[in-house]
Amino acid sequence: MSLKAQILSRIRTDGPISLASYMGDCLMHPTLGYYATRDPFGQAGDFTTAPEISQMFGELIGLSLAQAWLDQGCPAPFTLAELGPGRGTLMADLLRATRAVPGFHAAARIALIEQSPTLRGIQAQTLAAHEPTWHDSAQSLAEQPLFLIANEFFDALPIRQFARTGPHWRERRVGAQGDRLVLGMTDPAPVPALEHRLADTSDGDIVEFCPMVPAVTNAIAGRIARHGGAALILDYGDWRSLGDTLQALRAHQSADILGMPGAADLSAHVDFEAIASAARSAGCAHSRLSTQGVFLERLGITARAQRLADGATGKEPENIIAAHRRLTHPAEMGNLFKTLGLYPETAAPPPGLEA
Repeated sequence: MSLKAQILSRIRTDGPISLASYMGDCLMHPTLGYYATRDPFGQAGDFTTAPEISQMFGELIGLSLAQAWLDQGCPAPFTLAELGPGRGTLMADLLRATRAVPGFHAAARIALIEQSPTLRGIQAQTLAAHEPTWHDSAQSLAEQPLFLIANEFFDALPIRQFARTGPHWRERRVGAQGDRLVLGMTDPAPVPALEHRLADTSDGDIVEFCPMVPAVTNAIAGRIARHGGAALILDYGDWRSLGDTLQALRAHQSADILGMPGAADLSAHVDFEAIASAARSAGCAHSRLSTQGVFLERLGITARAQRLADGATGKEPENIIAAHRRLTHPAEMGNLFKTLGLYPETAAPPPGLEA
């Protein structure tokens, strides 16, 4: 039975489901879900992430985390973790850039939070020399200092959508019309989790809420607050959610979010305020939200690009310049993507995110 047929059957039995439930099935169904069945990255896949664009991205993130480790007294051992590590490209670039940092690799215990068997297999090949361990969730990470990167992880967590109606909210849900999946709305009702959004929204405004953010953030921020460390969270989104940002991508093109369950990527803009709030609740400090372009420029991406270009031949210098532009320019990824740092209240923000 196809994933669409399974979802239709559930709706006919139990009634319409939330977008979060639909996204969870589409992305992480154990045998038919999007991430369980494919390598979605790169030109042959459905989308391209920053680590696949240029080695500079992972290198600079690695040096930021390594400097944070040095600034906190070189704790050993420590967990070096990545949420949703894709092909392992970012971690590989990070490890190459930090191999000259005295003691860093010897103290690091590499942990990859990944549920997809397909991607775990690719990561194992990419990082074979580094003996990583895998976890289904951040909750199972060791209770020790944690230095972590999450690049385009939170955007894939399932969301719920609510449209404001006076002092109440109507939730957008997925229902069935014959053999078609369709969107509908619940009756208006109070939503305590969105009470604070009544002050900055108007009738008809759509607000997105990710139920998994508090638990995921608490697992990360709690370890950093208790044992030290730092987290760099990079994703597209803004400080506060507003509007319908749920999208489907297939072969680098927009697709119908209900059209091919399990065969297209689904994602939504990240509400960084929710991550920051959850971190504070866990006793962890957070940086100001920075654009990705500013963050990478502070870390020296222009100088790094120039050094790479000086040693390149043929079309490589042109490709390096194009990659630099794509990662940092306001009209490309530079402004759409944001960076938030988490760190202990007694420490400084990770380099690149200084106030």
